[in-house]
Amino acid sequence: MTVAATPSAAPGFAARALRHPSFVAGAVLTGLIVLMALVSYVWTPHPPLEMTVSQRLKPPSEAWWLGTDAFGRDVASLIMAGARNSILVGVVAVGIGMTAGVAFGLYASAKRGWTEEIVMRLSDFVFAFPAILSAVMLTALAGAGTANSIIAIGIFNVPVFARITRAAANSVWAREFVLAARAAGKGGFRITVEHVLPNIVSILVVQATIQFAIAILAEAALSYLGLGTRPPDPSWGRMLNEAQAHIFRSPTLAVFPGIAIALSVLGLNLLGDGLRDLIDPRLARKR
Repeated sequence: MTVAATPSAAPGFAARALRHPSFVAGAVLTGLIVLMALVSYVWTPHPPLEMTVSQRLKPPSEAWWLGTDAFGRDVASLIMAGARNSILVGVVAVGIGMTAGVAFGLYASAKRGWTEEIVMRLSDFVFAFPAILSAVMLTALAGAGTANSIIAIGIFNVPVFARITRAAANSVWAREFVLAARAAGKGGFRITVEHVLPNIVSILVVQATIQFAIAILAEAALSYLGLGTRPPDPSWGRMLNEAQAHIFRSPTLAVFPGIAIALSVLGLNLLGDGLRDLIDPRLARKR
C-alpha cells in the first residue's frame, strides 16, 4: 500500500526570519547599537566627560580609538554614551505617540461618523507641525532640553499612529468574526480590546520601528540646532554641531557621529522592512 506523502509544515517565524536578509541585517545593526548603549553604562574607553586639553583634536590611535574632540574628550566614549540618549528619546517619544495615537485611532474607528471625522481632522492639524517646529515653540516657552525634545517628537508621532490605527481597525471591523461578536451582544469597547487590537498589533509594531528611526534623526537634528540634549550630556547631534568648527582640521569629528546616526537609522529601517515582510501573510507565503 502506498502512503501519500504529507506536505511539510510551513516554516515558523524564526526560521523565516533567519532567511530574510533585511531582517537579519537590521536586527544585527540595531542590536549592536543597543549593546553599545548598555555597555556604556559600565565601561567606556575613557570617561565620556573627561577633558584632556593637552590631547585635543588627536587623530584615531591606539590610545584614542576614534580620536579626541576640541575639548580633549574621547570621541569613542562620547559616541557610546550618546547612544543611550538617542535610544531613550526614541523609546519614550515613540511610546508617547503610540499610546495616544492608538487610543485615538481605535476610538475613531469604533465610533465612526462625526467622532471619526473630528479625530482625524485634529490629527491632520497636529501633523502640520513637524517635530522640529514643535520643539522650537516648546523651547521658546520652557527652554531647551531632552524632555522638550521627547514631548515634541512624541506629539508628532500621535497623528501618525492615529491614522494607521484607524485605517487598520476599520478593515477589522468589517470582518465576519467582528460581526458575529456584535451579534452575540458584545459592546464596542470589548470588541475593540478582544478582537480589533490583537489583529492590528503586528502593523503597529512595524510602524513603531520606523518611527523609532525617525525619532533618532529628529533628536539629532534638534541637538544640532541647540534645542535638544544640553551639555554636558553626550549627544550625536551636538557632536556634529561642535565638529563643524574643526571640519578641515579634524574631519573625523563629523564622520564618526554621522556614521553612528546613519547605522542606527539604517538598522531600524531594515528591521521594520523585514518585519513587514514576515508579518504580512501575503508576503510570508512567498518565502
